[in-house]
Parts: sequence; structure tokens; C-alpha cells
Amino acid sequence: MQGREARVDNRIADVVNVKWGKEKLSDVELNTDEPPLVFKAQLFALCGVQPERQKLMFKGSVIKDDDWGMIKVKDGVMLLLMGTADALPSAPQDRPMFMEDMSEQQLASALDMPAGLTNLGNTCYMNATVQCLRAVPELREALKKYSGGFTVGGTIAPADSITAALRDLYTAMNDTSAAIPPIIFLQVLHMAFPRFAEKGEGGGYVQQDANECWVEIVRSLQQKLTAVGAGTEEVQGSTTSSFIDQYFGGEFESEMKCTEAPEEEATKSREKFLQLSCFIDQDVKYMHTGLKNRLEESITKNSPTLGRDAVYSKSSKLRRIPGYLTIQFVRFCYKEAKAVNAKLLRDVKFPMALDVFDLCSPELQQKLIPMRDRFKEEDDKRIEEAQKHLCNFSIHEHFKCKYHHYPVSDPGSNNSGFYELSAVLTHKGRSSSSGHYVAWVRKKGDNWLMFDDDKVMPVSGEDVLKLSGGGDWHVAYVLLYAPRVLEVDPES
Repeated sequence: MQGREARVDNRIADVVNVKWGKEKLSDVELNTDEPPLVFKAQLFALCGVQPERQKLMFKGSVIKDDDWGMIKVKDGVMLLLMGTADALPSAPQDRPMFMEDMSEQQLASALDMPAGLTNLGNTCYMNATVQCLRAVPELREALKKYSGGFTVGGTIAPADSITAALRDLYTAMNDTSAAIPPIIFLQVLHMAFPRFAEKGEGGGYVQQDANECWVEIVRSLQQKLTAVGAGTEEVQGSTTSSFIDQYFGGEFESEMKCTEAPEEEATKSREKFLQLSCFIDQDVKYMHTGLKNRLEESITKNSPTLGRDAVYSKSSKLRRIPGYLTIQFVRFCYKEAKAVNAKLLRDVKFPMALDVFDLCSPELQQKLIPMRDRFKEEDDKRIEEAQKHLCNFSIHEHFKCKYHHYPVSDPGSNNSGFYELSAVLTHKGRSSSSGHYVAWVRKKGDNWLMFDDDKVMPVSGEDVLKLSGGGDWHVAYVLLYAPRVLEVDPES
């Protein structure tokens, strides 16, 4: 907020003074068209008093977090701030490492680390979600283009505020490699979804479910981010006006048959999704098995032919696959005896490269074949070239020229069925209301970054594959797959 001209209706925000104890904060910009919480976050940057510990007063009246009420603030007025700043950090226990003492690898890593996010009290679930979603470059670009604010008609609107706050947070993260306290985004999340603001007996925030946070953020973005190419002639056949529907949304087509009355006509339906669920049982050792099981279900419901409840088989196929495929491992189940969402620690392997062709409908498979043939052609060329030169190779190494992977008629969709793992959100602990969440994000090739709140560390793809479960270590909970990009030799 600091250093930014806040403009509403083409006017510059008021400039006020704030008295804080014996100190005076002069010429602080204030925009009453934004909630007071935004102004408090600016004061936090100036004096170090956390927004929740600030008591802001004007002429004897206390200013609330979400509404200025009847208070009319003009240029040059004095506001009173009460609250104690956080204690200064203590000296580090470990000896600091200076640049001249670092190895080349350590130095390269230290100078090229993105920003971490400070844990504001059991907020690792939010930090991990924000870091994983930031792995999508198209989402970052869509947020840059979003011009909305935190309020609509003077009232805080959940979807607007979440979208604007995420945009501003990503902008701040782009400008620094230091850890950022996501205060405004957390406060907006609490106002938009009060259940995330729940506090425990000690007065601190309780741990929340990261996937629930992921879903709420994505649904908010779904309402506000405009579809790419909306209204253009090329995509006139598209029925969506949402960027999220384009790049994160897929669709099932399902057929339901009564197994006890074969003569009963089958019913067909379609269902949209933003995540695929991988259910875990004793037979599921691989993610792909869990996904396939989700597409074949047995359901008991009333049969009009038999006049009673009967067993139906529901078979589903993917009719549309998005560019970015989100998969949730359904690891938590509620245990009434202990009144807790217990965690399934079972080891379920997931791949770096995912192919969903066999999960798709026959119609979609036909649409995917041309691009799959292109991939096979390029892979065959690489194998042949490698055999000629007797050199080591990998079919997943990149060529110099990228081939656009989104169909013009359906922007944001995957047109090959091939994916590469882009980010993993993990949980360490025994229940969703406790433990710790961490984000693991691919940087490039086999180089990954682990975002443990404000700590950012380089890791390898091998480290990521160890997150499949089976113990008390970090276990994959939500996976984000990106479309595999066809990269060809520009001279071919």
C-alpha cells in the first residue's frame, strides 16, 4: 500500500496524521472508499503494530475493521492509534553465512529464491495454497488484468476482495525475495469466509483444511476473472465467461443403468468439476487407480421400473479436460468416536508425467489424437537422434521452440491428455485440524522449490516423489498438473 496513489473516482486519497503514543505519523494516505482494515495494514508497515492489536479512534469513536460508519475524515485531521508494536527480533542463534563463504550452488540458490510467506499463526494452509496457485503463469497474468477493488458500492464483496487481495499479494511477491506477511489477504479471507477466522482456547487461530481454502479461493476467482478471448469470433461457441472454467474446469459425461432391471432405459447426464478426487482404499496403490475408481460407482436409488430402491451402476468419462488439472487425495475421514477428521496415511504413488487418455470419452479421445501423434513424432525423433550420437537423453527434455498447447476454439483446455506435475500441497500430521502444510513447486525441469511458510529451499524431483505417504512425513494432499508443452526443433 505504501508509496501507491490510491485513486477512486479520479481523486487522490486524503492525507491524515496519526498520533501513536509519543510519536506522530505524518502525511499518511487514507482512502475511505476502502475498508479501514486496508488503512490499518498501512499503519502496520509504518509502526509495527499488528492490525488485530490496533485500536484506531477519531474524536472519541472507535473505527471498526470493515466500516468507517458515520465518521467523515478530511485532509489533515488527527487520528489516535493505540496498540503495542511487536518486540524486535532476537539475535540469530546460528552463525550467519556470508556470500563469500557460500559455494557456487548455495550462492546461485540464495540469489534466485522467490518470496516466502510469513506464518501469522496457523496460516500455513493458506500460505501453501497461495504458493501452489502462483505456479500457474496464466493465472498470474489474468490477475494483473483485474482492475476491481475490495468493495462494491462501499460494501466488502467476498469474491471481489479475494481476487483483489490475491492480485496485490502476487504483485508484492514479484518485487522481493524476502518473506512477506500476507496480512491483508488473511484479513480478507477471514471476512469473506468467517470459518477460517475460528480461534482456539488460547485465543490464536486454529488450523484449517488447505483444500477447503483452495476451493474457496478458486471459486472466488471463478466469479471475477474474465475468460480469455471472451466474445471473439474464434470462441463464440464457448459457454463460459470465466477464466477459471477455461483453465481449471473440466466436465464429465455419465451414464446410469439399473443393474436389476436391464430393460430400464439408461439416463445420461453431464457434470462440471474444478477438481478430480482420488479416493483411497486398500486396493489403491497408484493415483491413476484411484481416479479410475471414481469414474465407476454403484448407487442405490429408487427404480421407477421396479417400484423400489435398486442398485445402479454409474459410469463416467471425461468430456473436457482443463489445461491445469487439480487432483485431491481424499485422505481425511471423520471419526465420530474421537470427533476428528482422521488422516489416511496410505502410500499412494503419483507420477511426474500423467496421461489421462483412458479416462476420456471416445469423442474427446478423437480430438486428442492429432496432438498425441505430434508428441510421439517428436519423441521418436529424439530417440533416433540419441541413438545416432550414442548420448544420454530424456524424452522429457525441452527443445528450443515451444508449440502452443491450447486449442484456439477452446482456450485453456488440454488438447493431448498429457500433463506434467507442477505443484504439490502436502500435509504433515494426523488430522486436518492440526499438523502443518507445505507447498512444493516445480521451478524448471527437475529443480523444485519447497515453500515452508517463510522458508524457501531447493529440492529435487526425487524428493517430491517421496511425498506419496506411508508414514508421518509430509504426504501429498492436493496435486496440480500443468499441460505438457510440445517443444520442437525450429529447423524441423
